[in-house]
Amino acid sequence: MAILKIARMGHPVLLREAEPVDDPTGPEIRRLIADMAETMLDAAGIGLAAPQVHVPLRLFVYRDGAGVATLVNPELEPLGEELESGWEGCLSIPGLRGCVARPKRIRWRGLDAEGHPVSGEAEGLTARVMQHETDHLDGVLYPMRMEDLALFGFTEELARAAGSVTR
Repeated sequence: MAILKIARMGHPVLLREAEPVDDPTGPEIRRLIADMAETMLDAAGIGLAAPQVHVPLRLFVYRDGAGVATLVNPELEPLGEELESGWEGCLSIPGLRGCVARPKRIRWRGLDAEGHPVSGEAEGLTARVMQHETDHLDGVLYPMRMEDLALFGFTEELARAAGSVTR
């Protein structure tokens, strides 16, 4: 396994739509998934999409409880119209955070790392991570989803400002 280089905001690979994965069980895809999981954990991330490591394919890895899960060729749909705002960061936009409104609950489906169909429903942080990573597969970065850029800034400054509000 290897730690992969993470593309940063401004790199063209992050702004294009990723291609479907034909065979998730192929050796190159298995190696990519393992390397992505190692890279995500090394960077203390909670999700990582293939375009973020310069591979324009429709797959991502994410923390799932104590382990790492993979979703290949994901399809997401909102369950209901309720939105939830939350702070997001991104390994491709280091040091910054922004507040993004996203559907609170989603239904998802795709393939796992073994090529088996998987599906389910998610809410809370898992739903947010799945939506964030799927956005990467569509060439969308979270600042593009933000409605109020006053809620976008460097993590350290936002933490400092939050601390001064509570004093």
